[in-house]
Amino acid sequence: MAKVIYEIVRHDEGWAYKVDGVFSEPFPTHEQALEAARRAAAEQRLPDTTHDIQWEDEQGKWHTETSRGTDRPETGVKDSE
Repeated sequence: MAKVIYEIVRHDEGWAYKVDGVFSEPFPTHEQALEAARRAAAEQRLPDTTHDIQWEDEQGKWHTETSRGTDRPETGVKDSE
């Protein structure tokens, strides 16, 4: 099972959470970023419906996969403070 970690970091003169090197929108306070990360982590664990997804790789080739709604990652929040 995949594990996704939301890390709270300083960003753009405020705070954000970061997942796999991608930053969220900035938040004015650490507490707001922490709460947003906890909410996002919780939502990502919720089951969804099964559906097909399409995505493009680095070479510009398109792929189609079936995403099972019950195949949800384990999530967590890492606080830098």
